[in-house]
Amino acid sequence: MERGGLLVEKHTILAVVAGSRAFGLATPASDTDRRGVYVAPTEWFWRLEKPPPHWEGPLPEQFSWEVERCCALALDGNPNLLEVLHSPLVEQCTPLGAELREISPAFLSRQVHRTFGRYAYRQLARARARRERTGEVRWKHVVHLLRLLLSGEALLRTGELCVEVGPHRERLLAVRRGELTWDEVTAWTAKLATRLDGALPVSPLPESPDRPRVESWLASVRHRNLSAP
Repeated sequence: MERGGLLVEKHTILAVVAGSRAFGLATPASDTDRRGVYVAPTEWFWRLEKPPPHWEGPLPEQFSWEVERCCALALDGNPNLLEVLHSPLVEQCTPLGAELREISPAFLSRQVHRTFGRYAYRQLARARARRERTGEVRWKHVVHLLRLLLSGEALLRTGELCVEVGPHRERLLAVRRGELTWDEVTAWTAKLATRLDGALPVSPLPESPDRPRVESWLASVRHRNLSAP
């Protein structure tokens, strides 16, 4: 077995279902997106060949990160990693995984205004360019950008990340089915972007994440994982 596959199989501390099933947007045709975090044995970092920072598989639609890479991305406000740490659909959680979820507030800061908005605007630019080039719209991608704006605005206003779309489910599903016009969708996008901006000045989130708390936890994981089998 390849080293990455061994890490996922033997050293995963947190495994969740992400994507549409976690968001509450699944249909009968939806895939099951699995995401996880593994901890490489500390001694592996002493070798010339370092452990892989992430790994795809071994199951279809499965992707995992080494815990250090996970922490770095989450500290930067990466939506994918933050949603992994807050997914309501947990398939595996070791004591270390429980600790990681417990410190998840340390990753949250006002930086999410930039990261959630940036991801959404990129998706919008791609959707607009494709529409101008081909006349087609990939509504699934449009739903993703709308969901990011909704999630980011709620996170900034409340200080808590809720992965499920809740009351917005039916309208988002209507967008995915192509039942809203492009003008209606872009108008909704503009409204959500304005709300995202308006949430920033009143957000209870700190300006920056609690990097010392995360680094202290990560160092403790490395120490405890010395001589791990």
